[in-house]
Amino acid sequence: MIVADRKPVPEILEMVSNDQNILLLGCKGCVTVCNTGGLKEVQVLASTLKIARKKEGNPLKIKEEVLERQCDPEYIEEIRDSYDNYDAIISMACGVGPQFLSEAYPDQRVLPAVNTTFFGGAVRHGVWEERCAGCGTCGIHHFGGLCPIARCSKSLLHGPCGGSANGSCEIAKDVECIWDMIVRKKMEQGRLDDLQQIRSAKDWLTARDGGPRRSIREELTE
Repeated sequence: MIVADRKPVPEILEMVSNDQNILLLGCKGCVTVCNTGGLKEVQVLASTLKIARKKEGNPLKIKEEVLERQCDPEYIEEIRDSYDNYDAIISMACGVGPQFLSEAYPDQRVLPAVNTTFFGGAVRHGVWEERCAGCGTCGIHHFGGLCPIARCSKSLLHGPCGGSANGSCEIAKDVECIWDMIVRKKMEQGRLDDLQQIRSAKDWLTARDGGPRRSIREELTE
């Protein structure tokens, strides 16, 4: 899933410093799962902003709403009849959400309330870690089902660097060296020879390096 963190309240307050009436729009997708932009978080942020503005003697009116998803035009359309009732819309979705809103309603100011960070999953309650870099050509089958692009600090594809020590990355002792994990797994499986195969260089055109990407399912477009 896409993992995001809420922006600091002072930063959000600065965005709406001249506004009196805003729509705070949550999303039931990834940001709900990582407890950043779902209904609960919308309610908490709305209360926080209103209290802060009341203390300033400049009350802020906030309409709270949560869409099924902000990355689908059909759900964005649900606010078509009311979007222009507000001075601005604050989106609590990942970075895709506010962009879809901005494209759908070009005459409205759309502001981001979160910082999108990575594709990952929960390793324990309240803790999410990066697992995928969205490179467009998955090759984890070569590495024991583990991704060195997303999980190696240098995205090395041909083994650990000289900074790896005792299973940890050189950047911090609490960061596991993914290559240590890969090698150990291959050894345990008796498949260490897999890592000795010479493979062609990765084609990075499938990643962001080739420009904005698009996925088309022809059977769904007809």
